[in-house]
Amino acid sequence: MTALRDELAAIDPSRACDRAAEEDGLGPEPSGREVSIARLAHRLRRLGEGRAPVPFAWASAAEHCRAAWLRGRFLARGSLSLAGGRTHLEFVVAPDDAPELAARLVDIGLPVSRRLRRGRGVVTSKNGEAVGTFLRRIGASGTLLEIEARQVSRALRGELNRVLNAESANLQRAVSASGRQLDAIATLDADGRLPSQPDVVRLVAAARRETPEATLAELAERLEIHRSAVQRALERLERLALA
Repeated sequence: MTALRDELAAIDPSRACDRAAEEDGLGPEPSGREVSIARLAHRLRRLGEGRAPVPFAWASAAEHCRAAWLRGRFLARGSLSLAGGRTHLEFVVAPDDAPELAARLVDIGLPVSRRLRRGRGVVTSKNGEAVGTFLRRIGASGTLLEIEARQVSRALRGELNRVLNAESANLQRAVSASGRQLDAIATLDADGRLPSQPDVVRLVAAARRETPEATLAELAERLEIHRSAVQRALERLERLALA
């Protein structure tokens, strides 16, 4: 996600310790070809000129320095994929660096797994909520809002599709039932048994013929009787037609 990397690379730490931590996280040769990251690396080197290099001490570092280091490491070696609605955060580092990176990520509450792939150490996390917290921690608030908006939109589309599918299935069942009922009414009318049925059954049969598309509730409202009475009358008609 280029927008995410550009957003992170545009962050300008005000503390010298944060700049040093981010530069350490970036390492000597950040991967990728983004101009924004190259500019960031140049800016951090320029601002740090004359400063004696000090290895980053994670254990004693302040929270803001840890966030800066993680931001640099993500820009240098990380990637984020949201394909198919699934979150996949990945770091590809030297094999010897993978255990330390994994431990630091777990230390901030991000569950990860690690493995070797084609001679490189790969550290991944697929926990959407934890990855969201990680992105917020390293300063990707804008991108996180966009991701959350996409997730909400996807969830709404999924719910809408579920409702539409359910309504379509209900409609199919209603059309099928109405067809059976009309066939039963026609059969009983043809063999002369319909006129001998109770008043309620004949009223329901007439209403069904006039409004084949009506639901049971609509037929009940039209005839001013209970829905259960309509259902029993229609079931009686179908049962008699099969006898």
